[in-house]
Amino acid sequence: MSKEPHTNHIVSFSNQLKVWIALLLLTWLTVTIAYIDFGNLTLSIALLIAVVKSTIVLAYFMHLKFDSKILTVFLILVIVIFAVFIGLTFFDYALR
Repeated sequence: MSKEPHTNHIVSFSNQLKVWIALLLLTWLTVTIAYIDFGNLTLSIALLIAVVKSTIVLAYFMHLKFDSKILTVFLILVIVIFAVFIGLTFFDYALR
């Protein structure tokens, strides 16, 4: 059983700064969206922004961008399964 050699990755300060600025802007956008009435789309827009923010956090702060791609596949699979269960729960609740 052979192991892959461990390689360190160093994320530059400018890249970390860009991630931080992106997260700040997305947080500001989320707060701004909360004060604007988009009707039924308000929650969907806020959740879309939250998904983008969580993707950035997963990629850079949890180092998913630099790890094996199989971990990314497994994470996406778990998220899809979770979304299906949530969808089935809401479907059941809507038909009561």
